[in-house]
Amino acid sequence: MNGTLAQDPSSVLGEMWISFWIPTVVLTAALAIKLPTIIRLWRDPLLRAVGGLLVIACSVFVFAAPATIAWVNRVTGVPNFAAPLVYSLITAFCGSCLLLIIAWRNGLSDRSAETRRAMRLVICAYSGVIVALWVLFALADAPVERVRDLDTYYANTPFMREETLLYLLAHCTAVLITSRLIWNWVRTDGLDAWLRWGLVLLGVGYALNLIFDAAKLTAVTARWTGNDLDWLSTDLAPPVACLSAILIAVGFILPHAGQYLHDRWRVRLAHHELRPLYLLMKSVNGSGVPFVLRASPELRLIRRETFIRDVLLPLARHIDEELRRRSYDAALALGRPPARAKALAAAVTIQDAADRRSRAPDSSGANGPETAGTPDTADLLQEIGAVSRALRHPDEIEAVRAHTAAPAAPAENVPVHD
Repeated sequence: MNGTLAQDPSSVLGEMWISFWIPTVVLTAALAIKLPTIIRLWRDPLLRAVGGLLVIACSVFVFAAPATIAWVNRVTGVPNFAAPLVYSLITAFCGSCLLLIIAWRNGLSDRSAETRRAMRLVICAYSGVIVALWVLFALADAPVERVRDLDTYYANTPFMREETLLYLLAHCTAVLITSRLIWNWVRTDGLDAWLRWGLVLLGVGYALNLIFDAAKLTAVTARWTGNDLDWLSTDLAPPVACLSAILIAVGFILPHAGQYLHDRWRVRLAHHELRPLYLLMKSVNGSGVPFVLRASPELRLIRRETFIRDVLLPLARHIDEELRRRSYDAALALGRPPARAKALAAAVTIQDAADRRSRAPDSSGANGPETAGTPDTADLLQEIGAVSRALRHPDEIEAVRAHTAAPAAPAENVPVHD
């Protein structure tokens, strides 16, 4: 009917429908990201709990999809058999969330009587709810298959009414407690940034679950009073649940994946920053690090660092310590901070040593400046990153060279009067 889109909420929400398979894919991706860590650290009960929670969450959306509901009912030969199955999975998910947050928040080392009592209470309560759901379904008379609107269609049917109310209240209770625990945790000082953002997404995801519960309960209550607000249950609640699941999945992924990507970025950045010094050492050595196709970023960084230090050690005999001191003073005179001046002086010195090495490859320093013993290369070996970054700014290096080479006003040029 024309003009009803703005008046009929179900039409509006129908346009915003989120497929049940989208959160399933996201949750599966979260499980795939976590799985290697879970397998590697299988003895960690917290990781096993995360894995179990994600498996249950995936199962909820697989079995709550209308196509799967119809398939389960057809295979079992029992109309609406999928209802207690989906409700049980939702209840198990709620209990798992509570257990995980209690263990995650308090830490595995917390074996206090209060923590153990809380976990036993959750297990007993939600196991009891699951058993009650199946008992109520066995007692109910629900012969007409309803794939999408079972909650409201049987809202006034004995035992089915109580079944719907029981799973919604169990879900709402778990969401309220979990949300409170998460938001209290978010306000804790000293949290890692990735963990804090993950908790924020979890908190928003669980808050959306409250909208799901409110929509379902309002639609069912409306049926009790003879009204029809079924669109809240059939058109609003499912996409809200899907969006909530996506946020919860990302909330679980973010602390792990974010830290992983951050570490990878730091390794690749360090490898990239060493490139100027690596190329200089490669020109001194005549060859670089052999290419290895399957080398990890960490291994490539270690190999580049090792190569640079291995070439710097024999280059030490060509280093002019006096030039380094004068270059450092020149960089300070140009207004560079001490750390930057030190790196620029080292870059000038290493370039000078490389030139000396190329001019006299077989010499042992006889053609270079006289030095008292072997120069100390400890600082150079430790600060290769800073030196390499300095080499990226040849204009600054040339300024230091020019200032170092500029002759000071000689004392003998000052006129002497008898």
